[in-house]
Amino acid sequence: MKNKLITQFEKRVWTGVKKLASFRAGDTVRVHYKIQEGADKTKFRTQLFEGVVIRFRNGTADGSFTVRKISAGGVGVERVFPIYSPYVDKVDVLASGIVRRARLYYLRDLAGKAARIRTKYVAKKLDAVVAETASEDQSAEA
Repeated sequence: MKNKLITQFEKRVWTGVKKLASFRAGDTVRVHYKIQEGADKTKFRTQLFEGVVIRFRNGTADGSFTVRKISAGGVGVERVFPIYSPYVDKVDVLASGIVRRARLYYLRDLAGKAARIRTKYVAKKLDAVVAETASEDQSAEA
C-alpha cells in the first residue's frame, strides 16, 4: 500500500507524460522501442518487438507490461516494458484478444496451435488500403 503523499506526488509528476494506445492482456501489439546506437549518446534507432501482452500492470511510475513472442527456432522471448519509459516510442495494437485472465503466464507452457488466442481483428489500416486500391481501380477503368 502506498502512502497518500507519494500517490499525490506521482499523479502530479506523471500527468503530462504521453499516453500509449489502450491495450490489455491478450492483445497482440507491436512496440516501437528506441535503442542507443554505439557509444554516441545522441544516436538512436527504433527496434520493433511484436507479440502477445501476457501482463499489464497499471500504476504511475511503476507501471509496466510484458510482451511475449516466439522467435526463431521456437524459443519464447519475453520483454518487460515500463509504461512511462522515454524509450517506448509507441505501441500499435494489431489485434485485440479475447481472454478471461489478467495474467497469461499459462502461455509459457503451451506451444504451437495450443498457444493461440482468439482475437477480434482490428482492420483499420487494412480497410484504408482496400478503399485506396478500389478508388485506384475505378479511376483506371475510366
